[in-house]
This record gives sequence, C-alpha cells and structure tokens, in this order.
Amino acid sequence: MTSTTSIRFGNAPCSWGTIEGFGKGIPAPRMLDELVQAGYHGTELGDYGYFPTDIPALRGALHSRHLTMLGAYEGVYLRDPAAHAEGEERVLRVARQLAAVADLGDGWQPLVVLADEHSRDAPRLRNAGHITPELALDEAGWTAFTSGAERIARAVRGETGLRTVFHHHCGGYVETPAEIQTFLARTDPALVGLVFDTGHYLYGSGTSDSQVVLEGLNALRERVWYVHFKDMAADMAARARTEGLTYQQAVGAGVFCELGRGAVPFPAVLDDLKRTGYHGWITVEQDVLPGMGEPLVSATANLEYLKGIEAST
Repeated sequence: MTSTTSIRFGNAPCSWGTIEGFGKGIPAPRMLDELVQAGYHGTELGDYGYFPTDIPALRGALHSRHLTMLGAYEGVYLRDPAAHAEGEERVLRVARQLAAVADLGDGWQPLVVLADEHSRDAPRLRNAGHITPELALDEAGWTAFTSGAERIARAVRGETGLRTVFHHHCGGYVETPAEIQTFLARTDPALVGLVFDTGHYLYGSGTSDSQVVLEGLNALRERVWYVHFKDMAADMAARARTEGLTYQQAVGAGVFCELGRGAVPFPAVLDDLKRTGYHGWITVEQDVLPGMGEPLVSATANLEYLKGIEAST
C-alpha cells in the first residue's frame, strides 16, 4: 500500500475528450489504457455512463490497471431551488459509484466534485473569463446557490460518508476570485471544501497575471481539499476576451493548453502546496477535444513536465 503523505498525479477523462457539455471522446477502455501508459495511477470518473455503471465491471476496470479512483465531477443548476432535488439524485448516483470503489488504490477517499451547471445561462457563458460584478448572483441567488450546495454535500456525507468539494468553474456562477470567496464565506467549512483549479482560477480572474494564482491559493488554502492542475494560454485567453468567445468556444480554441506552456506558475504552486502540507493527489486536466491533438502525447508531456519540476526542487 502506497502512502498518501506525498503528492501524486492523476488524470481525468476530459484530457481524452470526454467533457461535460462537449460529448464523449476516446472510448473509456482505451482512455484508461493510455492513462496508465502515460504514467498515471489515478483517474476521475468522468461523465456518468462513460465508465461502466455496473459496480463489478467498474471495479475490474480499475483493479486490473492498479488505478485509484480520485473523484467525480457533477454539475447542478444551483441557483434554482427547483433543480436541487434532481441534482441531488444525480450526485448521489455518482457518489454511490465512488463509495463502491473507495477501497481500491492507495487509501485515498474519492471526492464528489460539485459544480454549478456551467454554460446554462447566456450572460455567464458569453462573458466567461471576463465576468463583471453586475453579472453576479443577487442575494436570493446566493442563498439558493449555497443552500443547494450544502444540501447535496450533506446528503452525500449522510449516505456514503464521502466528502464534497466545490469546483469553481468558468461559464458558471462561481468563477471570479471574489465569487469564490463569497461562496466559501457562506458555506460550512466542515461540510464543503474546495477543489482549487489553477486554469479556471486564472481564466476566471480576467487576467493572465501568474501571481493571481499564488495569491488565490494562499487566500483559499484552508478550504482546499483537492487540486486540479490546468494551464491557461495567455494569448488565447486574451483573444477570447477581445473577440467575445463563449466558454465553450474558448475551450475549443485551446485556452487550456499543455502544462508549462501557459501562464500558470506550476513550480511555485507545487512548492506552496508542499510547504503548506498538501498531500494526496493532484489531477491533471487538459481539455483535449477531438481534432485538437493527441491525448496520450499531451498527457505524457504533462506528467514529464511535472516530474521535471519535482526533480528540480
């Protein structure tokens, strides 16, 4: 059994083209084989139904490849109380899968990664990467949003014992640094943690200033239970903002690039995480849609880059 006292790197189906709102990319068996070939030992679940929903089959797919299940992303339209019950059922469906494979791997307990259902409301979709204060939730919206997140996290904990982390996400209602701070201030720190996503944080800040990522990580560190490593191409982000590309158009244009080719200061981020005692898994994400490149090549390059950082520190 491998200790979780050190940082380990996993990857996710989005790096092979299966991304919520974009459809399915490379078939799951090949994706898992390539993830292992690239050198990773942990994976997220991906969209429900991408991996086997039959528990013995899911366990077999992971166990045969010696993979740890890291977590699962699920988006819920949190600003609308009428959507909470249906969202809770979808999240619990995923949480049950996670709980059923939680004993595999290195002792890591998989996390439910809860997010707002991004790209649903046109103003947020059109202005992703350059959100202005007037596009934020009003008081009623914040109350519904945070109560929905807590309701779902409470249900997950009660039924499965798993923890829930919130994913700030461009194109959704909690994107900017100020919105993330507000969300955390209005939710129970014992119930809801944060997955800090480096690429979404930088793009959502409206800038390409690498220092913003470090400042955000330091400000939010007490609530960070999980981390996603995603890079942001500064030139593409600037183009997306200037041309008014939607979130999905920006992703399709390659705003999230291979690690080390963008503006996220990964050496400093990794150093900060180690210095502040983060341990366990960091999941690499690079949204590679069909036609954008070769997922195996990018996934391999991303891990080699991270290993190079570790070797130099």
